[in-house]
Amino acid sequence: MTKLQILGTGCAKCNALAEVAKQAAEALGQPYEIEKVTDMMRFADFGVIITPALVINGVVKSTGKVPTLDETKKLIAS
Repeated sequence: MTKLQILGTGCAKCNALAEVAKQAAEALGQPYEIEKVTDMMRFADFGVIITPALVINGVVKSTGKVPTLDETKKLIAS
């Protein structure tokens, strides 16, 4: 199972990132669990300064933007 974490304060971009991550995992047929991390202290644990950020299985894959659906699929698949 793939663990997807969305790091952000709950802004529109953070919500958009959560949605595109969900769509990408479902399109790949990838079983997943999604967690929205809103605690700024936890952002530091990942070394993230700019949100939104996408963390896949504990590895930061994207920060400061909402990748496209195709980009997100590639990030999940890699």
